[in-house]
Amino acid sequence: MEKGKILVVDDESRMRKLVKDFLQREGFEVLEAGDGSEALDLFFADKDIALIILDVMMPKMDGWQVCREIRGYSKVPIIMLTARADEKDELQGFELGVDEYISKPFSPRILVARVEAVLRRTGKGGDGSEILDVGGIHLDKAAHLVEIDGKTVDLSYKEFELLAYFMENRGIALSREKILNNVWNYDYFGDARTIDTHVKKLRSKLGDKGELIRTIWGMGYKLEA
Repeated sequence: MEKGKILVVDDESRMRKLVKDFLQREGFEVLEAGDGSEALDLFFADKDIALIILDVMMPKMDGWQVCREIRGYSKVPIIMLTARADEKDELQGFELGVDEYISKPFSPRILVARVEAVLRRTGKGGDGSEILDVGGIHLDKAAHLVEIDGKTVDLSYKEFELLAYFMENRGIALSREKILNNVWNYDYFGDARTIDTHVKKLRSKLGDKGELIRTIWGMGYKLEA
């Protein structure tokens, strides 16, 4: 049984084959693109793509450009691959709405695990029609919807999961480590400041309600309502 359709975008055919083999072994259907232009053609021609694995450095159009184009039309989960472990690149990726960021070389098994974790967080096999209402924020997990005063708030998948976690644990001080373990859903080896970047963006999108997310200095965050 197919789990979902994954678009793998990398100019190295050997890398595409490696990733494809591991994903197919786990039951995923895989489409391949060798450059950014081909990736966009495939993406807009196929409405059933569940997730994109996107290399940063490619000919014709790099991964950043592809990501910007796609984010103009879709919130499909995106995992970025890069040969450079540069914090600025990582932060740029998250600012563009990237869901995960993996540096090469990487373990294909870990990549598959992260693909499955992202798909779980983005509603595949989620936890039904759970509704959360806290401090005037309405969150519907099944519909992947957030509303404030009847107006829809446009959040990325990671921002949505972060807000849901805060709402589920309202009034509780949450360390950055605990947030990483629960929202990112795997052992994260990057910089915990990734959380600060997401919280800053989430607060901005929530407007006045963003003030409900309080900073616990030296520890993490707490949603107070």
